[in-house]
Amino acid sequence: MTGEAVNEQRTTSDGDDLHPRLRTFEGRAAATAAHGKDPVNVPMIRHWCEAMGDTHPAYTGPDAVAPPTMLQAWTMGGLSGHDAGSGRSGAYDELFALLDGAGFTSVVATDCEQEYLRPLRPGDEITFDAVIESVSPRKTTKLGTGHFVTTRMDVRTGGELAGTHRFRILKYAPAARAKPPAADAPRRPRPVINRDNRPFWDAVAEHRLLIQRCTGCGTLRFPWLPGCNACASPGWDTVEASGEGTVFSYVVMHHPPFPAFDPPYAVALVELAEGVRMISNITGVPYDKVHIGMPVRLEFLRADAELELPVFRAEGA
Repeated sequence: MTGEAVNEQRTTSDGDDLHPRLRTFEGRAAATAAHGKDPVNVPMIRHWCEAMGDTHPAYTGPDAVAPPTMLQAWTMGGLSGHDAGSGRSGAYDELFALLDGAGFTSVVATDCEQEYLRPLRPGDEITFDAVIESVSPRKTTKLGTGHFVTTRMDVRTGGELAGTHRFRILKYAPAARAKPPAADAPRRPRPVINRDNRPFWDAVAEHRLLIQRCTGCGTLRFPWLPGCNACASPGWDTVEASGEGTVFSYVVMHHPPFPAFDPPYAVALVELAEGVRMISNITGVPYDKVHIGMPVRLEFLRADAELELPVFRAEGA
């Protein structure tokens, strides 16, 4: 995961007297011989797959394995806030206290990297070691000025390395935000555009609606994903939607009010003729005339000078 707001960064090392002290934490253990709160188990695998919509058969049955992306889940302590294992060291807390004391009191996760070396199966007991791998020089981002902290966790079962998880956060002092002029009209929220979905938004600007298609098994998917949840292939191409669809489900929003929206209004889950579904607005009819099964057709709404959105007009409206 990567936040667009922290992508643009520059080093501001002049006067960065704190960084030499921060670097003394590099290589220090954040956890040693810690153990997972629970063994790898079928209920957690099922919950994960249901939440992610992942129906791959490898994750069910007597020979089931855990989804590789659950690697970190087995090391987490849960909502209680207690650490998963007893091996946590104080180095991470000391580092955060030093950053907090220097005014870098806000935190945002910026990205993670995982490497999978062997599958995890129900019953596997998890142990892990974590180390503070690096602390960056001071950086200036759209969010503010701060330091990137990268932690590497090595996850093992039965003494064998199962995978490695690198997690990077930004500890920062929030930048002052200029208030928009009072006369400015409220704008719709901006979509988060990243390397995984940029081709979709580029096509919207051309008044085309593209659906991802897996080149491994041919499965269509929406919203856009970096890999196929049916066969796990990273390869994909696109097909252009015909624009025809029906209202599969909908809700009418009354509260809370939100700038740029005038409640009540309908938000629909539209099933496209190609079989995938997407959330959008219905135009051309009052909110109380929207109904399940209503035929709709794609059109594009110019929300403001910078934003164009795919919406659906009721047929015949």
